[in-house]
Formats: sequence, C-alpha cells, structure tokens
Amino acid sequence: MNLKYAVIGTGAIGGFYGGMLAKSGKEVHFLFNTDYEYVKLNGLQVDSITGNFHLRDVLAYNNTSDMSPCDVVIVGLKTTNNHLLKTLLPPLIKPDTLVILIQNGLGVEEDLAKDFPNLNIAGGLGFICSNKIGPGHVAHLDFGKLTIGTFQNNNPAVLQQVCDDLSQAGVPADIAPDLNVARWKKLFWNIPFNGMTVVLNTTTDKLVQNDDSRALIYDLMLEVMHGANHCGAVISEGFAKKMLDMTISMTPYAPSMKLDYDNRRELEIGYIYSHPIQAALASGYDMRKVTMLEQQLKFIQQSYL
Repeated sequence: MNLKYAVIGTGAIGGFYGGMLAKSGKEVHFLFNTDYEYVKLNGLQVDSITGNFHLRDVLAYNNTSDMSPCDVVIVGLKTTNNHLLKTLLPPLIKPDTLVILIQNGLGVEEDLAKDFPNLNIAGGLGFICSNKIGPGHVAHLDFGKLTIGTFQNNNPAVLQQVCDDLSQAGVPADIAPDLNVARWKKLFWNIPFNGMTVVLNTTTDKLVQNDDSRALIYDLMLEVMHGANHCGAVISEGFAKKMLDMTISMTPYAPSMKLDYDNRRELEIGYIYSHPIQAALASGYDMRKVTMLEQQLKFIQQSYL
C-alpha cells in the first residue's frame, strides 16, 4: 500500500518526520506558513544525529485549498493553533483519511472529534529532541521514536502501514496499545520539564544536575503518576525514574515551551497542564504542585502577551 501523506505544521516535528518520509521516497505534501517562499526556492534542510539531508524539490504549499485529499495527514502544529484545523483539514480528507495528531498534552483527539465526529483519528507521541532553527531548517538533536495510538479508526491497516513506512525511513515507530496511557506517560516528561525550563529560565541538563530542582521534578512526576492512575492509566513509579534517568543522559535541550517563551509566543498551557489537571480532579485527585506550575506559567505568559 503506497500512502499519500500531508503534513500540517512543518516545524520541528512535521519537518523531521515528514522529511524522513519524503527522503525515503514517500509522497509527502507539506503545508508551510512563513517559510513557504523560502522552501520553494531553497528546499528543506534537516540536520540530524542520524545523518543530515536536504530535500531540494519539496511539495510545498501555503494553503490547504491548493492541496488534494491524502491518505494520512500528520498534524505537527502547536496545540495553540488547533482552532485552525476546522478550515485546514477539510480539503485534505476523504472518507478513509487518517489524521495523526503528533502533539503534546491530553484531550487533543477528543476536541478534534467534536468538530469531525466521523474522522479517523490517532494520537502521535514523539520522543524526540528537535527544534526549528531557521526558515526551512530543522535540527534533530536526540532520540526520535514515534508512538502512535488509535483514538477512533476504522482502518487499522493504515496505521500499521504508517509505522512500517516510518521504520523503513529510519524512524523507530510502534503502535501504543492504549492511547490514554501513552499520553499520560508523555506528560511525565512534558509537565515538569516544559514548565520548569520556563519558570527557572534554564535547560533540561541544568535542572537534572541540581539536587533541589531534580527532587522537584521527581515530585511533579509522582503527581502525574497519581493523576494518571486516577484516570485509569495505570503507570508505576518506576516509569518516573526511567524518565529522569533518560533526561540525565540526554543532550542538553530547551523544550518547545522554553523556545516559545524565549520568542514570546503563546505557551501550550491548556493541553499540557489545564486538561490533565481537570481530568485528574474530576477523577478525585488534586495535582497541587502541577497546578502551581500551571499558575506560574499563566502569570509569566500574561506579562508579555
């Protein structure tokens, strides 16, 4: 099965995963915003720990109305732009199209399904250190595995084919048996590290090297664990230690929220913090330290937006 792909949001995530698929010979159509003219002239550059590459002739667009329906749509937008999907998606979807939301946080699939109740939807969890460092230029610094889980999908064969295509392109990919568990597991990392790099104006390596900040990170992870368990996603404390150890060995990194803060953009507070806090509270658990971090981030954001 030869799948036709579209990428909405060709930044750190869409640029890397879509770029790897295109490099391997897959048909990939990319939607760009401010980088459109640059990429049409110069192509897409990906600097990767697995090997740098340049895509010269990119199937680039600046409007989905100029694109045709695809088998798979990869959404790499920041969740702060998800309101745009109502108008971006319709030209790209046909009855069997699968939309994969490679985004952070909790509740993104549920909200998309409210607008597109019959759409095949999956969630993607990228365990990757990747940044957009210039027009049409992505830097892949570490890791790269993509885990995909079904939210509502009438064609599981397509999901398996996506994983096979990614694996053949050099991207480790697998299917999560439970998307809810997978999303909460990603929050073990996203909640402490995204927020604390902003609040303390630092990077991941400095957080884990300091005894006090490392202890706070672990406490936040345990709150996420209890929140997840109350919401039916059973995850053990050992996973928190695994995430912490992984970060200690990781390349020094400024997460996406830190880069958004540095560039005075809107922070992804809603899906990474507010939704999990509300879900846990509705299930009987109050993530108090996570809530305090959410409140600090809202205060910081209000100071410049």
